[in-house]
Amino acid sequence: MRIGFDSKRLFNNFTGLGNYSRTLVRNLGRFFKENDYYLYSPKLKRTPETALFLDQRPFYAHGSNSFFKSYWRTYSIVDQLKKDKIELYHGLSHEIPIGLRKSKVKSIVTIHDLIFKIYPKLYNYVDRKIYDRKFRHSCFNADKIIAISNNTKSDIINIYGIDADKIEVIYQSCDSIYYESLSEVNSDDVLSRYNIPQEYFLCVGSIERRKNLKLILESYQQLPPEKRIPLVMIGRGKRYGMEISVMIKEKGLERNVHWIYDLKDNLDLKTIYYRSIALLYPSLYEGFGLPIVEAMLCKTPVITSNVSSLPEAGGPDSLYIDPKDPEALTDAINKILDDSGLRERMIKSGQEYANQKFNERQTTQQIMDCYLSTTNG
Repeated sequence: MRIGFDSKRLFNNFTGLGNYSRTLVRNLGRFFKENDYYLYSPKLKRTPETALFLDQRPFYAHGSNSFFKSYWRTYSIVDQLKKDKIELYHGLSHEIPIGLRKSKVKSIVTIHDLIFKIYPKLYNYVDRKIYDRKFRHSCFNADKIIAISNNTKSDIINIYGIDADKIEVIYQSCDSIYYESLSEVNSDDVLSRYNIPQEYFLCVGSIERRKNLKLILESYQQLPPEKRIPLVMIGRGKRYGMEISVMIKEKGLERNVHWIYDLKDNLDLKTIYYRSIALLYPSLYEGFGLPIVEAMLCKTPVITSNVSSLPEAGGPDSLYIDPKDPEALTDAINKILDDSGLRERMIKSGQEYANQKFNERQTTQQIMDCYLSTTNG
């Protein structure tokens, strides 16, 4: 089969949507080598993360020579798909081209979340209108929708009125490195390189208001001094990041917080997960919550919110809190620190759940089954 992908994020985004795109397409190339995978992007950026897709078969990367690259991605690309005899097009991040349905090329779109509808105040007016137009078009015109969680599926049904039978829930898997053994890595060297203490809690993700980092700082202030284990935050963010920096100083937590702004090495991140006491992830809303799965695969207990898709990602044995209640997070931190038996049970059951529920081969097979049912339908 000749399968095309909207690969703008695959080649140019190195956080959530880009990671989803690269992991999905890489796994298809690993497990289903008999197909040809055409990767369409307005710009092809060569990095260590994207080199595979530029240099190896069965991947065929196609950039745009057009001056109006956004127009090409939204409209003109349909002609290229027909020229390349694409049988199925997968919009990996909420969008499919306008006019694709008339071309008779079958299409699938992945909808990650509709947070701009749930928390509109986190987005400016113009962005909300653009997102709504694009998402609505994709949901109504794609032959099939992949939702990355049952919670996202429910949001698509409730907000856009899409028939439930059109939506298939397929969870995302992590980068392959998280399923491999860590035995050959000297974790002390990694901690030393980033000046990370031997004991710490961990927070991973973009530094934005929805991630609810202020709740962590409020919770930390409620802990007795002897329990204020250092907090390692990994992520970037401008405006909200400045607010967090101010809050750290106002609460006198400078010695408690170690902030890594630009960590790009997945092996280092895996090691940092592995050595942490627990992941703190009190997000207000998520389409999925990939750091939770990464943490569990690295034998790290998880404290997260009891809202949106987060219980789907965290499974039955993570600790769940109200994301608006700092005392609830403080209590959960105390449980992790005071009950070593609880922590060991969370490590064991969390890793088992993540390996079973988000297995690479299983999720990739589900993607391929969705492709086949769409093209044969």
